[in-house]
Amino acid sequence: MNTLIVEEEPLMVEPMKLALEQIGDNNGLLDFKIKIVTSCDSAINEIKRAVHSDPIDLVLLDIHLLPSSNGSYVSGEDIGVDIRKYFPNAKIIVLTSYNNNFRLNNILKNLNPEGFLIKRELNFEKLNNAIVSVIEDCPYYSKLILQLMRRHITNDFTLDRIDRQLLYQLSKGAKMKHLSEIIPLSKSAIELRKRNLKEVFGVEEGDDRHLILKAEACGFI
Repeated sequence: MNTLIVEEEPLMVEPMKLALEQIGDNNGLLDFKIKIVTSCDSAINEIKRAVHSDPIDLVLLDIHLLPSSNGSYVSGEDIGVDIRKYFPNAKIIVLTSYNNNFRLNNILKNLNPEGFLIKRELNFEKLNNAIVSVIEDCPYYSKLILQLMRRHITNDFTLDRIDRQLLYQLSKGAKMKHLSEIIPLSKSAIELRKRNLKEVFGVEEGDDRHLILKAEACGFI
């Protein structure tokens, strides 16, 4: 299986490799060809390479990643969207330290991952079990994710890549007159997006700072 590990934390990479090697040894039929990337930029490059060579079969995806150098990818969620686009048969296991319900729900809606793990709940055995389960076509969700799904915490919105990019650029101090040069929308469309985001986060009467603080508290920045 062509396997892509997208993980920013070096201490997490080695257990992932060991789990894959152990599963391959125990199975006897699986051979994991592993590629490791640590940022959005390196993940984008690997996806482009895989499109023209060996398709990606399995992804272990960290959500908290350094944004791309051009600012168009702001987290692992954006990388996951591309993986779904170019490799629809790939199995995605999301690993994240986020525990905000809005953020987790957005990831579920955008990526619909085969596996979803919260890092603070994770140990080597759970990681191993999750990978085996997903390979065998049985979804694997951590306890917190299952609780989220059981409570049916849903909303009528999903932040797409442009929404997340807009929030990121605002958090970096980008002015409205420059945003249309960064984001592929007109100024009026960007203003509409921003108004909608303020409604989503319940800060309709607030300024950009209120929006940024609320988005940050919900794990989107």
